[in-house]
Amino acid sequence: MMKKLSIALLTTIFLVSGILHFTHDSELVKITPLPYAYAIVWFTGIVEFVFAAFLLLLRYRRATGILISIFALAVLPANINMAINDIPMFGSHVDPLGAWIRVFLQFPFIAWVLWSTGFWRHDRMA
Repeated sequence: MMKKLSIALLTTIFLVSGILHFTHDSELVKITPLPYAYAIVWFTGIVEFVFAAFLLLLRYRRATGILISIFALAVLPANINMAINDIPMFGSHVDPLGAWIRVFLQFPFIAWVLWSTGFWRHDRMA
């Protein structure tokens, strides 16, 4: 029951986050420390929609969990950039402690994703 609830919550998180990549792209571009920031923000929004869809498919759930974990590490530099350079998010200042907490929460988030998608089960089924 808890894993089903986790999958539903993760799916919702990725849907909302994907939407924000298109409705608030100019805000997300500010924390993206790479060239072609708009393209990166839009691409990662699409990726988040794909993750949301594949989380719902039991057959692909474990692989999706692994890909989400890699993705979470790949976007970590943007969160670190936001914390180091005190970049506001969605028009609001983010307390430096809150920004660093967000960085460190990536790791329990990854663990939650892997648990929810059945990564650690010996039979590898969620």
